[in-house]
Amino acid sequence: MHTYIHKVKYYETDKMGITHHSNYVRWMEEARMDFLSSIGYGMRKLESDGITSPVVSVECHYKRTTTFDDEIKIELSLAEYTGVKLSMSYVMSDVKTGNIVLTAKSSHCFIDSDGRPISVKKHFPEFDAVLKEQLEND
Repeated sequence: MHTYIHKVKYYETDKMGITHHSNYVRWMEEARMDFLSSIGYGMRKLESDGITSPVVSVECHYKRTTTFDDEIKIELSLAEYTGVKLSMSYVMSDVKTGNIVLTAKSSHCFIDSDGRPISVKKHFPEFDAVLKEQLEND
């Protein structure tokens, strides 16, 4: 499991002072980028190796609202990895109260620079091994 902290910015809130729902997806992406960097495969490295990892699907379940200056703990874990597709689960909670504010899942594929799906296992075995190890640990 990987943990990332996000502090809610004023501009992320709406007229009612509540975080706009679209921002949670951005925070998921922040946590995903932080996770990839932490395992030695940040997006700069992946892109220089010719890999991109677009979002295939996102599913969010909103539990509680958040507001300006709240600190949100995002716990990311790997839910599934097939060598071609990667799914991540997220649990977001308020650092101060411990209340869960959102649970979510995102799925991503791996494509080459021409936009064609690739097998990470076949083309990037070292990255494949790291992802498999992370999946076992989660």
